Amino acid sequence: MAALWLPGERIVYIGKANLGANGKRHLRKRLDEFRKFGAGVPIGHSGGRRIWQLADQDELLVGWRVTDDADAANTKTRMLADFRAHYGRRPFANMRG
Repeated sequence: MAALWLPGERIVYIGKANLGANGKRHLRKRLDEFRKFGAGVPIGHSGGRRIWQLADQDELLVGWRVTDDADAANTKTRMLADFRAHYGRRPFANMRG
């Protein structure tokens, strides 16, 4: 696991939140699911699960970029590609991408 860590890098996970079919799945809902997963609640999504192994997980900050819902997946893909091009690997908690 230590081989995945980039010393000094501030970005540890790149995720996304979509509005969903009914338009009610937004960033707050996604972050709540993320928090619940970290607390051990089975939510059916495990993106970023390595974050919960960090000693300072309770000090991490969330940043976001607003984009139209149809472009959310493309934005995440581009951000991951840019990160990988710069560092040669994904952020610590991104297991795919």
